[in-house]
Formats: sequence, structure tokens, C-alpha cells
Amino acid sequence: MKPEAIKDFYMINGEMRSTTDVEIFEKIEKPPIYEVIRVIGGVPLFLEDHLSRMAESAHIVNYEIERKPEDIEADMKSLIIKNRIHNLNIKLLCTDVEGMGQVFLVYFIDSFYPPEKYYKSGIHTILLHYERKNPNAKVLINSFKEEVARTLEEKEAFEALLVNREGYIPEGSRSNIFFVKGEKVYTAPKGDVLLGITRKHIVDICEKLGIKIIEENIHVDDLEKLDGAFMSGTSVNVLPITSVDHIELGSVNNKIIKKINNTYVNRMRNYINAKNLEWKEK
Repeated sequence: MKPEAIKDFYMINGEMRSTTDVEIFEKIEKPPIYEVIRVIGGVPLFLEDHLSRMAESAHIVNYEIERKPEDIEADMKSLIIKNRIHNLNIKLLCTDVEGMGQVFLVYFIDSFYPPEKYYKSGIHTILLHYERKNPNAKVLINSFKEEVARTLEEKEAFEALLVNREGYIPEGSRSNIFFVKGEKVYTAPKGDVLLGITRKHIVDICEKLGIKIIEENIHVDDLEKLDGAFMSGTSVNVLPITSVDHIELGSVNNKIIKKINNTYVNRMRNYINAKNLEWKEK
């Protein structure tokens, strides 16, 4: 695995290390269990949800994470303070390394947050025929990640919508996907996708706003019948999709998408404000 820790320090099993010493990454051969969490104002967003999902990912592939949640949280706090981080994505990674046993890494990674113009004008996406072997487990497969990155660059697209063998679109390559038709929002059933943390909150928001959300996959042949679509994820929040290959969608001005986005942003702010004192240096 290529070294991907940035800033000055990262952690291995609770021990602070300099990012000039990244030999451990080259020893990682097995696909690791991982989580990426957005740090805003020094606070990891929806941390409890991420730790719960990481444990569930491990359970799905019959793996047990030895490090306790409270120790992981302490690692993150130490690392955020030591690196003086305000806004950046932090990664948690757990795997077995030959001769070392289980290792738990905590480190900061290069992060891209869409500029404001992406939310105002929307993004271009493409269709990509691919099926994950185990969509519910967040396991890192570098070959897939690299293949998608090359394809997106070639097609000048922001995201790839994955199409299964029956022609349905369960998710994006790095996101959950939502489709809007009339007053209803469609997204893939729980068993077909990785249950994103942002997705979880969007589903809850829709229910609280009285927006009908239907867990049903959309077929590629029905894309032209839609009123809008958006992707969700740790770094993008709620990002409107204005085109899928040659098909254009009116997502940017869709009132349902706007309402969901505004409510989600407010929920983020409330969480960060509530946790702010807890994550300050003492």
C-alpha cells in the first residue's frame, strides 16, 4: 500500500509517529477495514456513526477490531491537537501485518472539498459497469480506486455511477446516490450499498421533513424520466448532479434537493457546535 499519511504526525496503535517514517504502509498487503471522517473546526463530524460502521464492516468480513472506541477517539484528539488541524479528513485503518499482528492507524489524508460553484452549477457524472463483491463492508480495494480515478480523468467527470449486470444503479464509486422524481426521493436498498453516514442522516432528514423516500434502485433506462439527482458523502455533503453521460438533469434548481441540502448543513453545524468544547485542547 502506498503511504498516504500527510501533515507531521500519525499514529500506530496509540503511538505517535513522524510522517517521515511511513514504512508501515508498505507492509500492508491485506485489504484493510477503514473509515474516513471529516474534521471541521477540530471536531470529527458524526464520529459515533463512523466508529459504529467501522465495527460493522469488520463484523461483516469476520474480523474483530481490538482497539477500543474510547482509545480510538483519544488517538484522534491527540493527533488533531498535535498537527494543529482545523479542517481536513482523518482516516482510520485496521488490518493485520505480518510479524506485527493487528495494527490500527490514524492519520490525515489529502482532502478535496467541492468549491461553492459545484453546488451552484452541479457536477457531471458518468456510468461505469461494476459491482462490488461486498457492498456493505468498507474495505479498501486500491485497484478499483485507481481504475475509477483514471476513468474520471479521461471523461472529465466528478463521479462514476456504478451499473450492475441488470442495468440498475445502486451507488457511486465513492458515494451514495439519490434520485428525485416528483415529490419522491429514490435510493438503493440497504443490502445493495455501503450505508454511508451522510446517507443515514439524509434518510432521517427526509423522514422528518415529510419527504417520501423509497429504497429502490433506478435503471439506466429511466434516467431521462427523473427530475434530479445528487450524490452524498463525507467530503461532498449533498452535491447536485446535472448530467449523467449525455443526460441532463435539473438538479440545481430542484426544491426537494435544496430543502434536503439546507437541512443537512444545519444538522452538521449543530453537531459541531455541540461537540466543540469536548474537542478543544485541555
